[in-house]
Amino acid sequence: MSITFKTKNGKIVHDDSLKYLKRLKDNSVDLIITSPPFALTREKAYGNKKGDEYMDWLKDFGQIFYKKLKDEGSLVIDFGGSWVPGIPARNLHQFKIPLLFCEDLNFYLAQEFFWWNTSKMPSPASWVTRSRERITDSVNYIFWFSKSPNPKADNRKILKPYSEKMLNMIKNQKYNMRNRPSGHNVSKTWAKDNGGAIPQNFFPYGNSANDPYFQYCDEKKIKKHPARFGKFIPEFFIRFLTDEKDLVVDPFAGSCTTGAIADALNRKWICIDTDKDYLRGGEGRFQDPYKFKIDPEENMEFNF
Repeated sequence: MSITFKTKNGKIVHDDSLKYLKRLKDNSVDLIITSPPFALTREKAYGNKKGDEYMDWLKDFGQIFYKKLKDEGSLVIDFGGSWVPGIPARNLHQFKIPLLFCEDLNFYLAQEFFWWNTSKMPSPASWVTRSRERITDSVNYIFWFSKSPNPKADNRKILKPYSEKMLNMIKNQKYNMRNRPSGHNVSKTWAKDNGGAIPQNFFPYGNSANDPYFQYCDEKKIKKHPARFGKFIPEFFIRFLTDEKDLVVDPFAGSCTTGAIADALNRKWICIDTDKDYLRGGEGRFQDPYKFKIDPEENMEFNF
């Protein structure tokens, strides 16, 4: 184990994350947020398991996650889907994962989210651009698990700007108050200004190449991570599920997006990964002019 980089709030650790997590104090972590290697048929440079081996591998981590989280803590995991080898049919891993974590590991599924990567390339090529039997696979599942039914969470920290239509309704107090066909009863409270709109659990967010991290890696001649965590995801959940000085951990840190966002939001953090080159590139996220520009006193910027 070696600490490759530190700030006043956190550290980047080069180590096997399972071994490192075992050394952390039980019930000490407020949020674990990560994007582990997916169960892809094709082997990737960052390492990935396949089939039932993947589920066994993930279960080992889930057991440790449960021990290390505080009772009011949360686990947020981003999962991409995969295909059955050789045929245009989907694997079921992303559907088995919540059953594994809830039925075998005693987590609660607090809520599921969907990330539509709007910049995703057409894939898999065999079925999308060649035989034309399928369409681009561009949606990831993000599962929010918790140790208790009522984990720490406050959606007032992640309110979206109101639409112009809603602002006019609030200003003029002319909201259409009546019973809707859906069964909702719209009352005067719907026209109250609560500082913003409550987000939905769907993220149309492109994870494009316009990332200063690329420039840093090019200048330092460092290997780039091929599957970076989009900035929006950790910012959304860190704001939503933690307070300042809470501890955020990413056990598959890659380019350290989670740590950089946590640091900017004044959270304690630990980023762990087994690939030292990826971690070296991640150090750029903490340095000007490459680091994320985030004001913890202001609401996050929504790009949809």
